[in-house]
Amino acid sequence: MKTPHISPNKDHLIAKTVLMPGDPLRAKYIADTFLTDVVKFNEVRNMFGYTGYYKGRKISVMGSGMGMPSIGIYSYELYKFFDVERIIRIGSCGAYSEKLNLYDTLLVEEAYSESSYALVQSGEKSHILESSKELDDQMIKIASDLKIPLHIGRIHSSDVFYRQTFDYLAFNEAHQCLGVEMESFALFNNAKVLGKQAACLLTVSDSFVTEQVTTAEERQTAFTNMMKIALELAE
Repeated sequence: MKTPHISPNKDHLIAKTVLMPGDPLRAKYIADTFLTDVVKFNEVRNMFGYTGYYKGRKISVMGSGMGMPSIGIYSYELYKFFDVERIIRIGSCGAYSEKLNLYDTLLVEEAYSESSYALVQSGEKSHILESSKELDDQMIKIASDLKIPLHIGRIHSSDVFYRQTFDYLAFNEAHQCLGVEMESFALFNNAKVLGKQAACLLTVSDSFVTEQVTTAEERQTAFTNMMKIALELAE
């Protein structure tokens, strides 16, 4: 099976569980650093995908690109055409709340969005979509076992990175979002539509509150806590 965007060799099968960072180089870093017996199953448009083994258990990791249209394509194809059952987005977010500091890990229970993605894709009218509770519960236990502190809450999934005017305090007060990213709403929608599971772990890369930021290199390689949690879902 091949699609316009994912073209694996028939011998390079994709695992039932896929970790999905936005950056394909982060996918490469995870495969190189944590996995054994790795094969690259995709390089179409340089959106690298790898399958390997973590502690002897099979798992895949693939980039999603930036924004809901991009992760919407890749996650839909993985679910629909490659028999993937679980996708865990592992990405970065900006903090709206003083509760979040740089490098903190956030487990997303709900994604709020003004996006029309779900409405156009499937007629879904809700602006709040949920992750899969079963996956969330597993990761809460894993984080506890690994002694990794975990924030849990709602994220803002935005279509726009560079907004001309934005009052994050007023937005946070209205919608109770701990931070902002650009992908999880579409992922959660696709999982709901196709009867699959989806979750999202985020590392705080910058803060609207303190105006602190991390570097591009740090975002690619240093956000290891969320990686360690998600990798334990390998089967």
